[in-house]
Amino acid sequence: MNRKIHAPAINNETKPFWDAAREGRFLIKRCRACGKAHWYPRLACPFCFSDETVWEASPGEGAIYTFSVMRRTDGPAYAVGYVTLDEGPAMLTNFVDCDLTALKIGQRVKLKFQETEGGPPVPVFAPV
Repeated sequence: MNRKIHAPAINNETKPFWDAAREGRFLIKRCRACGKAHWYPRLACPFCFSDETVWEASPGEGAIYTFSVMRRTDGPAYAVGYVTLDEGPAMLTNFVDCDLTALKIGQRVKLKFQETEGGPPVPVFAPV
């Protein structure tokens, strides 16, 4: 059972990402000046501060960098952590559709979109 996730805040910088998410597409940003991909999507590159960033489709594949299993008395256990995408950026996420005791650092994962309460779906990851 996956926990409920609240709808994300949407602004002009992130609207293209959330519009694509509604269509089942995962986008990241890449800087034309330095060539590095980055996450969380923003106008300026966090590496070189250039505003020459473009949206790029990503297959949403990567490996678990770190994670933590949260156990609560008032709801289901869940896992959060960082995934290092194959393109390079690391992103904070939830892990779903898995045995939480079997998660491992370095494990390959693939992006899925999970519905939210009243907003666009959010990227989460499940083991491959």
